Amino acid sequence: MFVHILHKVEIAVFAICLSALLGGSTLLAPSDAIDRTRAFTRPVEFDYFDWTLDAFGVKFAQAASGTPFYFNESAQRQIVRDYLRLTEQILQDENKLKLIYANPQVKNPQAVSAGLRATLASLYARQGELAPIAEAVLQEQISALVSELGLTTGGQPIPPVLFHISPLPYNLIVSPRDKIQEDASISLLPDLTVDHQAALEAQVDKALNVSSLVVPVGGIGSYPTMVMRTTSLDWLTNTIAHEWIHNWLTLRPLGLNYETTSELRTMNETTASIAGGEIGALIIQRYYPELTQALMPQTVQIALPLGRPDPNDLRKPFDFRTEMHATRVTVDNLLAEDKIEEAEAYMELRRQLFWENGYPIRKLNQAYFAFYGAYADIPGGAAGADPVGPAVRQLRAQSASLGEFLRCIAQMSSFQQLQAALSK
Repeated sequence: MFVHILHKVEIAVFAICLSALLGGSTLLAPSDAIDRTRAFTRPVEFDYFDWTLDAFGVKFAQAASGTPFYFNESAQRQIVRDYLRLTEQILQDENKLKLIYANPQVKNPQAVSAGLRATLASLYARQGELAPIAEAVLQEQISALVSELGLTTGGQPIPPVLFHISPLPYNLIVSPRDKIQEDASISLLPDLTVDHQAALEAQVDKALNVSSLVVPVGGIGSYPTMVMRTTSLDWLTNTIAHEWIHNWLTLRPLGLNYETTSELRTMNETTASIAGGEIGALIIQRYYPELTQALMPQTVQIALPLGRPDPNDLRKPFDFRTEMHATRVTVDNLLAEDKIEEAEAYMELRRQLFWENGYPIRKLNQAYFAFYGAYADIPGGAAGADPVGPAVRQLRAQSASLGEFLRCIAQMSSFQQLQAALSK
């Protein structure tokens, strides 16, 4: 027991160091663009300090009890399965509750929902008991795997794998209008409604003459890392690994230079996406093999189709990634010719095309591409013709193992170093 508590003391030390260094998925270094944007966002910004204190409270209580270590491997896997089933039930009941309050025919939603709210209260209590144990189990499983990949110091993952599932903040992304470039990314409250998001974007765009967009995120490379609630174990393990890779890179040149150039940001995000996908798949294969057959090939999905295809429509099926790639290439060309208004009008026409084909994108602008274009682990999509993503994928393809790939790219501090490595 003392060893486990000492281990968490070590984690606290790493957390203090990482808080000064982190440049993960959405935490950015100070800049003029951020300072100017914060004049509009301060009242609705997410409080990382309070969240971190709460997350560490959960983790230290977890360490003090040592509960996960009382269960054998089979029981630990069952705890994770039970947690996911419980989360699914909660999400279903929360949706039922929303429908009751949204139904105009329900005159007294509080009375009608009394039984459902009591059920949810019971489920929340059970979730509060189960979630810390399930998190600890997944932390141990991923730690064992990354140790086998050689991503350790003194035989231990540094920093230790540590994450917490909770509602995630939104991110306000700011890009110049004349080029696609992320100048600011500011975390906002998780419950910020879409009308408030749109109003904030309009304020920022008008006052600063920029392109902005509020986007959802699935994970944040804080410490402990933040992960969104989900019922998909495949997605969960992928995201936990993705965000831990950001923590691991932060202690090395690539992560330390996350904000130096847009190329380095794309190198970071693409590396974390590649590693997260591979590590997540290995976790499923080793600990939850019964789920392997149920998993579909991994895809990046920005939005879900709205309706059922018309069987009489003989046109070629709409390929989201191909169409988004073509959109980005055209926008880049227009902006390179300083045709800003034409590029913005074109993006709105394309947004309408995506909507008509079942992809409800609220806003398609420079900020959209600045954010989504950095995740280039799969060809095509919002990255357009950017050469950085393909170069990272090529380095992974020619590396003997995932560990070799990560150790190599982690030492890079420029895109030129990546190009030089590929030319050898």
